[in-house]
Amino acid sequence: MKRFGFWGGILSLVLMFCGPRMALAMGIEAAVGVWSQDPSGDLAYKGQSLSLDNDLKFDTKSKVFGRVKIDMPLVIPNIYLMATPMKFEGDGSKNASFTFGDKTFTGIAPFSSSLKLDHYDVALYYGLPFLKTATAGIFNAEVGLNARIIDFKAEINQPSTGINESKSLTLPIPMLYLGAQLKPIKYLSLEGEVRGVAYSSNHYYDLIGRVKVLPIGPAFIAGGYRYEDLDIDQSDVKGKITFQGPFLEVGVEF
Repeated sequence: MKRFGFWGGILSLVLMFCGPRMALAMGIEAAVGVWSQDPSGDLAYKGQSLSLDNDLKFDTKSKVFGRVKIDMPLVIPNIYLMATPMKFEGDGSKNASFTFGDKTFTGIAPFSSSLKLDHYDVALYYGLPFLKTATAGIFNAEVGLNARIIDFKAEINQPSTGINESKSLTLPIPMLYLGAQLKPIKYLSLEGEVRGVAYSSNHYYDLIGRVKVLPIGPAFIAGGYRYEDLDIDQSDVKGKITFQGPFLEVGVEF
């Protein structure tokens, strides 16, 4: 997944899953939005933990994301695709020397750092039709499995000493997917999504709350809040990190 661009990822996923099945699909929802990502927590690579706030000096970043939901006919599972770019950069310093990877960085001397955590999701899920029928279409729930691929890269560079170290990983993470939609009136929908997994000492939770308004035809605008909690120990990389913030999106549904 190296250099797998955001729009390339969206286009490839849409063509792969939508193209040959478009004529059979019962419904399609597609949206593009902007998420204000506020990072916090600690990250380590073969050394002591570094604070994303105090040491690496990462600030809130706004990134474009995209998603596509396809309601399939008959017993074919529905498909949910999502791409979430995520990258932070900062200029920091520490009073004492520290280790990152196989390199020891000199204290006091300033350094620059970056963290990329682009992730791509493919979920296969089923709705619970008896709920939607029993509530006359007001409430719907979904359950399924989600495969998340994380394109991870962390890098620290200290120009005054010429020291540079980086670590790249491609992490496949299976997760449970749960979704719910409450539509009290025709033009308003309240939605929630949960993706999560916990194993050994690791966990990864991704929670999304959304308020959607459908003012004209198939078009909609939505706003909400997204929260990700990641506790990982993989290939000498350890991190307890959260990303959270509001988002806005526009889209269509048929």
